Amino acid sequence: MPVAIEPVAYVFRELWPQARLTHLLDDSLPADLTAAGGITPAMVERFIALARYCESCGAHAVLFTCSAFGTAIDAAKQAVRVPVLKPNEAMLEEALAAGPDLALLATFEPSIPSLRKEFEDLAASRGIQLKLKTRTVPAAIAALQKGRAAEHDQLIAAAAAEMGPCDALVLGQFSMARAATGIPAKPGRKVLTSPHSAVTRLKRLFDAG
Repeated sequence: MPVAIEPVAYVFRELWPQARLTHLLDDSLPADLTAAGGITPAMVERFIALARYCESCGAHAVLFTCSAFGTAIDAAKQAVRVPVLKPNEAMLEEALAAGPDLALLATFEPSIPSLRKEFEDLAASRGIQLKLKTRTVPAAIAALQKGRAAEHDQLIAAAAAEMGPCDALVLGQFSMARAATGIPAKPGRKVLTSPHSAVTRLKRLFDAG
């Protein structure tokens, strides 16, 4: 989605300004997913094509920014030689490191099944008994798309206040990162955003190389 571009660009400027970014946007994918009701083989091929295009242009890594397309991104990973990162995989690992009792907020409802499966698979692989509660705030992304950023942030903060105690509160869309600073701190609860986790992971990957 167009609203995901600036949040990740901002975090790159903050954490890794030396990285050279190129943004590719196919903003028909979220609408096509909503219309189809699930990921189709044609959508998977589109993700593979995007990853191959990035690699052919000289990219050293690819970061996808829509959390609703996990299985399509898995296929893209297998199609290229450069690292391909799902939007939330680094954040999910940080969340599970904080504890098993997690809360997930999303503004794009089709993201929830994909994110839940990623959480459950990762927890199972580590023998963790996951407790995951989820909530969607579709009015927030609608407000952001209409230029009402303050309303977007307020709606997310209000939903976060209603999620109750947890080890980590996960914001499931890149576009939600801007709202993190408006969520009141609670003892023992981390607030995690996908851009910060993803950029940190990528930088560490290349620093180690």
